[in-house]
Amino acid sequence: MRSFKTEGIIIKRKNFGEADRFLTVLTPRYGKIKILAKGVRKISSRRSSHIELLNLSYLSIHESKLPILTEVEAISYFEGLKNDLDKSAYAFYVCELVDGLLAERQENRLVYDLLRQTLYDLEIDPDPRKKIKKFEEEILILLGFWPRETAFIEDQSEFIENIMEHRIKTKRILPSSF
Repeated sequence: MRSFKTEGIIIKRKNFGEADRFLTVLTPRYGKIKILAKGVRKISSRRSSHIELLNLSYLSIHESKLPILTEVEAISYFEGLKNDLDKSAYAFYVCELVDGLLAERQENRLVYDLLRQTLYDLEIDPDPRKKIKKFEEEILILLGFWPRETAFIEDQSEFIENIMEHRIKTKRILPSSF
C-alpha cells in the first residue's frame, strides 16, 4: 500500500452512506480516478469545502483496495464560475464530457491542462460559447476521436453522445443560446 499527493479537479461526486462521498477527480499524472472521501458530509468536516465540484485542489490519497482521501487543500474554488448560473452550466458540461470520454487511470496531461485552462477562461470570459466549442473540438482531437486537419461539424454534441454511448445530461441546463 502506498500514499501519494496530486493536484486534481473535482469533476463529479456521489454521496455514499451517511457521511461519505465518492469523488471523480481528473489529475495530471494519474488521469481520472475515483476516490472515497470518508466523513466529508459530517457538519464537523474540515475537508468538505475543499472537495466541491469544480474545485482545483491538492489531494493526499492513500492507495488501498479503493483510493481514500486523507488530506485536501483547495487551490482554486472557481468562484467566478459558481456565482454565475450560465457559466456553472458550461463548467458542468465540460466536466461531464471529461468524465464520459476519458478512461480511468490513464494519464493524459494534455486533457488535464485543457480542462484547467478552460475553467479559468470560463471564469473571465463574458461569452463562453466559443470557448466551449473549442473545448469540444480539442478534447476530441486529443483523445483521437477526430483528426486535427478535418473540419468539425456544426453540432459536435450528437457525435460525442455516440462515443459516450449515452445522452449528455448537462446539455439541458445549458443556456438556450448554446
